[in-house]
Amino acid sequence: MTSQAQVIKTRLPNPPPPVDVLLKTVNAAVEELKAKDVVEIDVRGKSSVTDFMVIASGTSTRHVKSIADEVVKFAKNLDVQPLGVEGEREAEWVLVDLGDVVVHVMLPRVREFYALERLWTVGDQPPTRMDEYESEAGTGSRY
Repeated sequence: MTSQAQVIKTRLPNPPPPVDVLLKTVNAAVEELKAKDVVEIDVRGKSSVTDFMVIASGTSTRHVKSIADEVVKFAKNLDVQPLGVEGEREAEWVLVDLGDVVVHVMLPRVREFYALERLWTVGDQPPTRMDEYESEAGTGSRY
């Protein structure tokens, strides 16, 4: 009795996209769903967990969850699977961990209470809001 050998097709994992490409993708995702007060914080040298944090606000729990889902969808288009997504059930604060970039989508009251921008920029220049950066650059687009 002989059986045919099973062929298992494997695919080598793609190298992760460069951080700037991942940041562009995250910013496009949050912009797509009209997130408010988007801030990008460089935490290299301050955290061994990630290189950048993107913090954005949604207007309701449904909006917060939708923004986080859009970030995941855009990341998957780059072949990036989130390492984790937390907080989707309550959707007051949803964290999407993409490795080099961690995205926090929060309700304004939650964002104000936890003040992540102040926590991660102590002694630094305050982070530039994406809309301020765009108006200073005069291009309407960050990239």
